[in-house]
Amino acid sequence: MATDFVAQMSQLFDDAQDLMADTPYFIGMMSGTSLDAMDAVLCQFFDDERTVEIVASHSLPFTDDLRAVLLALTVPNGAVSVISDYNLGFDSELDVFGWASVYYASFAAQVVIELLEKANISSDKVCAIGCHGQTVRHRPQWAFSLQLIDPNLLAEYTGISVVSDFRRRDMAVGGQGAPLVPAFHQAMFGNHAAIKAVLNLGGIANITLLNQPLDSTQVGFDTGVANLLMDAWIAKHTGKPYDKDGAWAASGQVIEPLLQLLLSHPFFAKKPPKSTGREEFHLEWLNNNLEKLHQNHPSLSYQAADVQATLAELTAVSATSEISRFVDDGVLVVCGGGAKNQHLMRRLQAHLSTMSVRPSDEFGIDVSLVESVAFAWLARQTILGRTGNLPAATGASRAVVLGQVCFA
Repeated sequence: MATDFVAQMSQLFDDAQDLMADTPYFIGMMSGTSLDAMDAVLCQFFDDERTVEIVASHSLPFTDDLRAVLLALTVPNGAVSVISDYNLGFDSELDVFGWASVYYASFAAQVVIELLEKANISSDKVCAIGCHGQTVRHRPQWAFSLQLIDPNLLAEYTGISVVSDFRRRDMAVGGQGAPLVPAFHQAMFGNHAAIKAVLNLGGIANITLLNQPLDSTQVGFDTGVANLLMDAWIAKHTGKPYDKDGAWAASGQVIEPLLQLLLSHPFFAKKPPKSTGREEFHLEWLNNNLEKLHQNHPSLSYQAADVQATLAELTAVSATSEISRFVDDGVLVVCGGGAKNQHLMRRLQAHLSTMSVRPSDEFGIDVSLVESVAFAWLARQTILGRTGNLPAATGASRAVVLGQVCFA
């Protein structure tokens, strides 16, 4: 029986290799915690997945109604208000979730079709789409994570197999299902001896520690909030979707008592592995801390830009304090939308004076595309039957093949 099983697995591996000879491309898709747009990349991997060629990329902003619903679903019972605001005709949050799953899939299909048109490559040359979906509830303490997408529709609309639902297989073996990107970071950047860590600044910040001792059990985890609150705060006060170059934050002054209040959140004191999201860091949490600030310092005056400066400093301090625990020299590679925030990059460098803080662009992958490429890579791992999680990062008991495949 064991011999038959080995033979079957060997045949599956050979079939996968043959498949990729005819369909060499993978698509990776990402819509992060900031919920501003859906990004997609068409890429091809070489050197047994350690080198990537990005053939084309495409990004499409979410429609107002889809973004509003996705944001509402990230807050418990938050969808009740959007039911009436957008006249959806539903009676419950569960109905909204189902509607958004269908809408999200059709929107993702539009992004894929436009991406392939841009690249002038037909869908039959693409092996699979890695589509994470939109995380609307992440509760590792209860061993579940909920990603919103209908992969069946995405596969049907595009004619391409879809790999999705990456988190829950890791959770089934005791992991937190996050962060998902450390294994990819290890594959892409681990062969650069000078690179000691990778910091991803999406809505949430997470780090991957590279070239660590073989017995290291802490190689990747979320460090806290990144763009999520900065984007929400500037949108509230200026209507802008994000702080371009961090100019608004740079115009303000850090409110030290507020920074200390924010850093008192229990998440920052947790030991890794750890992960977080909008469930813990949101605008209401910030407003509550501003009320505490007023109560504790009633005569303190500040401007909205000062709060933005404090939020940038929160990201910088919470990330660099964790990095400094493990490394004190070499290169820190920064990716994600936050890598375009020049003020934040300067603050990171200020806190890591003995390291060189550099964007991932300098190592071959655009800062805005790293996570999308990561999901293309994860889809490839799944199709090949290879593990995609990093147990030292997620806390899983073992490495497993991630995701579920919906064949076209």
